[in-house]
Amino acid sequence: MAERLSGDPKAETFKDVVRPALLAELQFASGTTRAWTGVGTLTWNGEDWLGVGTFGRVSTVTETLDLKAVGARFELSGIPGDLVASMVGEPLQGKKALLYLAFFDEDWQLIPDPVLLFRGFMDSCELQDGGQTATIALNAENRLADLARARVRRYTDADQQAEYPGDLGFAYVASMQDLQILWGRSP
Repeated sequence: MAERLSGDPKAETFKDVVRPALLAELQFASGTTRAWTGVGTLTWNGEDWLGVGTFGRVSTVTETLDLKAVGARFELSGIPGDLVASMVGEPLQGKKALLYLAFFDEDWQLIPDPVLLFRGFMDSCELQDGGQTATIALNAENRLADLARARVRRYTDADQQAEYPGDLGFAYVASMQDLQILWGRSP
């Protein structure tokens, strides 16, 4: 990660006291949720980020030199029971998940240009209901996970019509299967 840091954020890592923070942006169908690891509301990039303090947790984000998919896990605990129902019905698969690393100076002012640590897509949601409060964990994966998925496409007119209605590009494929074409002179 050190190679990705530059400018002011990189300079902050060499100080005796480092004040880091994580900022998570989760883009649900019902709207975008922005949270950060501090307390209170943080304004960055024209958006307000809700502080979750010790109620939020993010898994370790790893980088590899291999062409390998890595993911991240976003957890939020202490959620009131009445808000759990709205989260359970929320469609989230394939929605964006972003994680930034930010630093603060001595006056607790945000250093410009937080570093994007993770960019991926939400995959699944786990709920642990404790009665009055619950914990929700969102699992996200990066784009490389999409390489492992099978592509189920056929070179048929029906498949083409499902993707591009009205396109006649594969309209005659079925009739060409047993078509005998004579080249050159006639027999």
